[in-house]
Amino acid sequence: MPYLTRRIFLLSGPLVLVGTALGGRLPALARTAPEGLTPAQTEGPFYPDSLPEDRDSDLVRIAETNGRAEGEILDLRGRVSDPQGDPYPDCRIEIWQADAGGRYLHSGDDRSGERDPHFQGYGTTRSDSEGRYAFRTIRPVPYGSRTPHIHFKVHSPAGQTLTTQMYVAGEPLNENDWLYNRLDDAEKARLTVKLEAREDEVGALWEGHFSIVLPR
Repeated sequence: MPYLTRRIFLLSGPLVLVGTALGGRLPALARTAPEGLTPAQTEGPFYPDSLPEDRDSDLVRIAETNGRAEGEILDLRGRVSDPQGDPYPDCRIEIWQADAGGRYLHSGDDRSGERDPHFQGYGTTRSDSEGRYAFRTIRPVPYGSRTPHIHFKVHSPAGQTLTTQMYVAGEPLNENDWLYNRLDDAEKARLTVKLEAREDEVGALWEGHFSIVLPR
């Protein structure tokens, strides 16, 4: 079965970033009953073979360096819950993705050009008491024949691990992506996120919400 297998900043809007500490009070969320579990997908060939020293939830700035990652900033938020809508706190959530030039943080990625030195490429955080999490990263870009996506790996306190991928609604390459099109319509809906354009004082251009549903 597929399921067996520090820097803190405030987000404008209803959530704050989850990290090693929380600044201020998080608002209560309405309890809902999500439909079905989040589908599992392949890890792919480019899970980092050497994790970065800075691996917090802000992927667009690397600690002890100047500069910001290339690409369009994305504030990505979500909630981890069970099928009854109850929160899953203290889940460790990892993400990794290609930089704005389509290059992964992996020695086997031999695409031409150098990696963006200001893009972390990998980040991790934990869900809070309400199951909420947040990352600051870049809007994913295509690479090769793959449609834009972000890889997720979620580890529950009960020892379950879910590996999956998040896709972007409206991307033209979705129609031809071999992995995306192995999903049925209901599964696509659970892995596809609509990104909303916005801009704030810290320069975020997009925001999205990705719900993750794990079994108890």
